[in-house]
Amino acid sequence: MKVCVLASGSKGNCTYIETKKAKFLIDIGTTSLYAERKLKEIGVDPKDIDGILITHTHTDHISGIRVFIKKYKTKLYLTSGIYKELMTMFPILEYQIINDDFILNDVHVEIFKTSHDAADSNGYIISCDKVSAVYITDTGYINIKNHNKLKNKELYIIESNHDVEMLMNGSYPYNVKQRILGDVGHLSNKDCSNYIIKFMGEKTKNIVLIHLSEENNTPEKALEMLDNTLLKQNKKVEHIYIAKQSERTDLIEV
Repeated sequence: MKVCVLASGSKGNCTYIETKKAKFLIDIGTTSLYAERKLKEIGVDPKDIDGILITHTHTDHISGIRVFIKKYKTKLYLTSGIYKELMTMFPILEYQIINDDFILNDVHVEIFKTSHDAADSNGYIISCDKVSAVYITDTGYINIKNHNKLKNKELYIIESNHDVEMLMNGSYPYNVKQRILGDVGHLSNKDCSNYIIKFMGEKTKNIVLIHLSEENNTPEKALEMLDNTLLKQNKKVEHIYIAKQSERTDLIEV
């Protein structure tokens, strides 16, 4: 399995995943043109994308989808709740409703609910050839009923949205700060690090921190929190990546 976060942050999110028989995206919250350009940088023709999974319908996760699917006739994989929302925004011709786990070519995709202020919001466990990647973004917390299924995966791509002190001392209105900190908001650096410690196991080799706030976080703060938490728990991971808003990560092989 190969993974590349093409963009991640409050202005747009898009991730590419490739296996032997599948090439697909999670979200296109950037412009379609940006996603196409970044795909070509890693040697992928956008017309070869087999499908797009959607986490939820906030603008920074779907803004490029309309143009992309119109141009390439790409199939959308989405829950019935997300379908009902999207169909009011633009035409959807090629789609599959995925209210339960499903197979995309040689990939097994397991769906679990996240907690965000959207009509429907999902995380994914992507598995192929005995390796798995967990994708979690835009959630105030991770429900304990999902913890066991999230343990000991090879790769975690997980939101590390804000530093609490920066958020509270920043310029956001009080109600927005409370929304971000609440159960339907976003994971802080500390929350993210604590979940990683809880979930990671001997198989875990790679961690990608995503959806960092440009105003309420820095890559240095997110990395410092994770490094310190790993050190306190006497745990190590081979590679930690920080996804950026306007740059792709390396192509990560799992």
